Amino acid sequence: MDKIPMTVKGERDLRQELDLLKGTERPRIVQAIAEARAQGDLRENAEYQYAKEEQGFIEGRIQEIDGKLNHAQVIDVTQMNQTGKVIFGTTVELLNCETGENITYKIVGDDEASIKLNKISVYSPISRALVGKEAGDVAVVHTPSGEAEYEICSVKYI
Repeated sequence: MDKIPMTVKGERDLRQELDLLKGTERPRIVQAIAEARAQGDLRENAEYQYAKEEQGFIEGRIQEIDGKLNHAQVIDVTQMNQTGKVIFGTTVELLNCETGENITYKIVGDDEASIKLNKISVYSPISRALVGKEAGDVAVVHTPSGEAEYEICSVKYI
């Protein structure tokens, strides 16, 4: 399996979720299953069925997070040589050349991506167009509705 790029915060968030699942959720669901079993007939016991489904979800998520953390390539952009180029982990301020609108994005891994938080995946079309460029350059992003041009106003290693 290939390495999975992840910021320091992204790794920390996944580790916290894993700790929560293993330390709190897993014991809670084991207790819920034990209580449901004590009620008798399991075939018609909705609490038991729900608890077993939830246990499956929790165990699957634990395995997924373990796999990602085992293959993580944690990149701390603040410790890197600041060349001014757009790379994974940088925060980029852009100017939409067509609308004149300014927008700021942080380039992150898939798990951290959230358009509401202005965090975009390194694999997104915008990120692919930006990586390797620097302030003053114009990036052409290929979208389903055509091409969009963005001028890079600043690149921050924060």
